[in-house]
Amino acid sequence: MNTAIANTPIAIEPGSGNVYADLGLADAQEMLVKAKLASKIAEIIQHQKLTQQQAAELLAMPQPKVSLMLRGQFRGISESKMLDCLARLGRDIDIVVKPARRKAKPDAPGGTGRVNVVFA
Repeated sequence: MNTAIANTPIAIEPGSGNVYADLGLADAQEMLVKAKLASKIAEIIQHQKLTQQQAAELLAMPQPKVSLMLRGQFRGISESKMLDCLARLGRDIDIVVKPARRKAKPDAPGGTGRVNVVFA
């Protein structure tokens, strides 16, 4: 083992909690929401022991699109469609709108809210 490399300190930068934001993507919040929804859809499909073809029929989606979603490639699938998938998989969906916790910036009317996904 090269001791010079082994003894070189590694800078560690804490993440924000959103890997998409850390990568600098413009739609980071939307991507994180979709990732959480896709993960839950995959979990339910696995728990119900559905094949991708069975899941595709149940979700009213082409099997290749289901495959892409389950592999984290969900850019072509809307959040609305993902919520529909969860409902078709037997889940209730509650959407709660409330005031943002953050204070508004002086030059921004109303401030900026956030979208969060919580599974019960």
